[in-house]
Amino acid sequence: MKTFYSSRFTTGVIGYPMLFFILIWLIFWAEIRFGLNLKTFGIYPRKIQGLIGIFSSVFIHSSLSHLYQNSIPLFVLSVALFYFYKPLSWKIIFLGIVFSGILTWCIGEKGYHIGASGLIYVLMSFLLFKGLLSKHKRLIALSLGVVFIYGGMIWYIFPVKEKMSWEGHLSGFIVGLLFALLFKSHKLNSESFDWESENYDQSQDHFLQQFDEDGNFIDQDDLNNSIDNTTINYDYKSEN
Repeated sequence: MKTFYSSRFTTGVIGYPMLFFILIWLIFWAEIRFGLNLKTFGIYPRKIQGLIGIFSSVFIHSSLSHLYQNSIPLFVLSVALFYFYKPLSWKIIFLGIVFSGILTWCIGEKGYHIGASGLIYVLMSFLLFKGLLSKHKRLIALSLGVVFIYGGMIWYIFPVKEKMSWEGHLSGFIVGLLFALLFKSHKLNSESFDWESENYDQSQDHFLQQFDEDGNFIDQDDLNNSIDNTTINYDYKSEN
């Protein structure tokens, strides 16, 4: 069963991603300011105590560079998600964190896996494949934009760089693809115009009234002059 929805700008489109952005920066600041070691709250594969990282690892980063590299794409992709897929946005984020974390826990190498990159790959993959599958012009354009800006990220789902959780990237990418297939029936309403309606009456369209039958623009001054120069004759019957 297809579910149709409309996209529109609300304060939440910017507000929710901004709150998440501020939260991960505050957590990093607190870790530095108070000398905390939060890395142990990351995902540790195949260890029971490492399961807590499924929910907490997304908020923890190893360095300022790591945080910066994650926070910008996370913000941009989240804004796109909340604008174009608002009814699905919280499901994609929450379930994306959970399932990409579980998959990382299952396939990851030993060690703590931290950072928001798993969620970023969920968002990137979902926006990419959902737009292509939708066959909607605006969503396809969004997919192409994602490819243009973040297409290079795909290389990092492979072990091309040491000390990088490519398993987390791969997990997020797979989960995002699965979500795009799972929510394929959710369709964005196509924009409709009055002239596309079966009951459309051209004679009531004020814009079209500015053109003659040949499609030439009617100058309003000429139109007014022609009206002023019109001779009006009255026929009436006199009383006897």
